[in-house]
Amino acid sequence: MENSLDAGSSQISIEVRGGGISLIRVMDNGVGIPAGEVELAFDRYATSKIEGIEDLESISSLGFRGEALPSIAAVAQVDIVTCAPGNSSGTYLSLKGGKAANRGSQGRSQGTTVTVRNLLRNVPARLKFLKSPATENSHIANVVSQYALAFPEVKFALSIDGRVTLRIPGNGQLIDSVIEVYGLEIAQNMLEINKDEGWESGAAISQPQITGMVGSPAVSRSNRNYLSFFVNRRWISSRLLAWAVEEAYHGLLMQRKHPVAIINIALPANEVDVNIHPTKAEVKFQNERVIFSAIQKAVRRALIGQAPVPKIEEVATTYKEPSKLRQVLWMPPESSGSTAIPLPVALQTPAVSLPVLRIVGQVLGSYIIAEGPDGLYLIDQHAAHERILFEKIKQQKSHQEIEVQGLLEPVTLEVNPKQDEVLKSHYENLTEFGFSIEPFGDRTYLVRAVPAMLNKTDWTGAIMELSDSPFGGDKGDWMEKIAISIACHSAVRAGQTLTDDEMRELIRQLEQVAVPHTCPHGRPIMIRLSSGQLEREFGRS
Repeated sequence: MENSLDAGSSQISIEVRGGGISLIRVMDNGVGIPAGEVELAFDRYATSKIEGIEDLESISSLGFRGEALPSIAAVAQVDIVTCAPGNSSGTYLSLKGGKAANRGSQGRSQGTTVTVRNLLRNVPARLKFLKSPATENSHIANVVSQYALAFPEVKFALSIDGRVTLRIPGNGQLIDSVIEVYGLEIAQNMLEINKDEGWESGAAISQPQITGMVGSPAVSRSNRNYLSFFVNRRWISSRLLAWAVEEAYHGLLMQRKHPVAIINIALPANEVDVNIHPTKAEVKFQNERVIFSAIQKAVRRALIGQAPVPKIEEVATTYKEPSKLRQVLWMPPESSGSTAIPLPVALQTPAVSLPVLRIVGQVLGSYIIAEGPDGLYLIDQHAAHERILFEKIKQQKSHQEIEVQGLLEPVTLEVNPKQDEVLKSHYENLTEFGFSIEPFGDRTYLVRAVPAMLNKTDWTGAIMELSDSPFGGDKGDWMEKIAISIACHSAVRAGQTLTDDEMRELIRQLEQVAVPHTCPHGRPIMIRLSSGQLEREFGRS
């Protein structure tokens, strides 16, 4: 299939039977193979995609695999029919045991058809390493689906055991490929990544061009199977890229939830090594930091700029606090010698404008009811205030303007052995947020000052909560945990009655934050009951 794409095909059909063991057939309308080179294509080390030694430094084709066709022909019966431009008829070649068994002419329009039958029949010991036909079929379907997402302008068709399982229109619209691959529910919640200027030839450090689509938090999944990455449209797997995307969703998804994303990275071919993996499933970037940052920012922009307020029926009913939080408040210096990819201090995003809301009242002492131009909004007052305070703490921290409140008398805190180990490693981090805390004997700490935001609130609970956190993690994780804990313990509580003025002020402040839809833990701040849904529920539509 990669060879078909390299051949400029606009239509590719794949047929498989028996999990690919009985039959695999790939048909395309590409440029074909010249009649005099058909047998050469099945010789070991042969390739038409490398013309000079310099091409090895800048591989732009997908199918640079000189061993592929001869390797397949060695373990299966292979037939090929191909017709190149200018040829009056196609060339037919049949191979058995890797050797040409029959050759002739055959009518065919421009393109190539490769048929593989009885895979591994002459090496039956290898068959035991294959999975069930159903599992192998799923692998095949996944490969075709991924390249259908990478090449939306190509018309793909996949038939498994006589049944058409995938048909891509090939109209160049990625969203139409998403509909066919993932279904309408996901497609309706996909956000387009706006195309940046990207890299320029001759630049000292190329800025990659990031395109594709990402799902709103409403369509999160329980695994990472819905993350698709393409480098110059080559499908790859990459923990680095997965990390970059998930960091962009930081604070927008709940624990153990993963996003849907289709990301294509375009950059000069000489800045990526595609030969580090036997099947080209992984690549090596010349500048991983630039790639990581570009993806993270592009995805975050799409989410912040376009993500809608979730509707009532879309909101998850269960929630668990994240166990692993990433750094956004601190970045180690360049000279630290760390090989990890540090995150930027903060993502530069345009704030999202909330609709004009009219306060209606409060329900259950926890939720603000507001009327908007397109329906009814329910706002979690604690989550909203928590987000406001978290953003305020971030801003104060970045400007080193944390407000501090000294205690009238120092307070001692006694902790258990586990908490003591955590505080020993991180109590100095607390001082950066306005705490004045120091060891004071065996498993005892002395507190002289606290952040002004926590004054007259449960500041001891914030410290104890942090000391109960799992030991370990880098400084960035802890800095964010501290900020979240301060915001959480300072925010208005669920069950706290608010006046109309207090509710209006809370909404006004929420309008000023960059991420008004989720709290720092990833829980939704507001949900919407649309006008249309209200009309349907009351039988008006």
